[in-house]
Amino acid sequence: MDKKLFSQAIVKFVSGLLLVGVLVFLPAGTFSFWQGWLLLGILFVPMFAAGLIMMKKSPDLLRKRLNVKEEQSEQKTVILLSGIMFLAAFIFAGLNFRFGWIRLPAWVSVAAAVFFLIAYMLYAEVLRENAYLSRTIEVQENQKVVDTGLYGVVRHPMYMTTLILFLAMPLVLGSLISFVITLAYIPIIAKRIRNEEEVLEDGLEGYKEYKKRVRYKVIPFIW
Repeated sequence: MDKKLFSQAIVKFVSGLLLVGVLVFLPAGTFSFWQGWLLLGILFVPMFAAGLIMMKKSPDLLRKRLNVKEEQSEQKTVILLSGIMFLAAFIFAGLNFRFGWIRLPAWVSVAAAVFFLIAYMLYAEVLRENAYLSRTIEVQENQKVVDTGLYGVVRHPMYMTTLILFLAMPLVLGSLISFVITLAYIPIIAKRIRNEEEVLEDGLEGYKEYKKRVRYKVIPFIW
């Protein structure tokens, strides 16, 4: 086992858990925010399990997923906007619970949690299909176009799954206000995809032909 990689993964995992916990429970003013605990469970338990699996079977992929340092200024802007979006969504979800502004029924939180877990399984399948997946936009050495599985349906199945995940999270927290805030992810990710496809067209052999074969970017028959 790569001890350095393991330590890096554990630090990021714990940091993420603590950050989301603070952003959710501090505005709520209580630990009795049951939807907050539900979100932490469905978000971080599968994440921990997936991390262990990648650590054992695909450490290189885990290393790529832990790398969040973007070189392109446009993508740095995307990351900044995404961070602001999540910050606002989590804080308003906690405040919504504290002050009871617009509370969604409990069944909405449960149903959203189910959709979240389904999207998580699709996310894992995308990771299995594409060993070149990185959190930064780049063309890697010996990279090839992947057009099997979900990649034969949409060109960016990773963004398809994250779209479901991110839109489900505020509903898990029972906050319609946070859901509206999270809709900002759509134009943010559209900006990222536009830049990513430019990079792939310039540096990845066969990507232009792949775009002709697979018409939709994120949502079949829609986008």
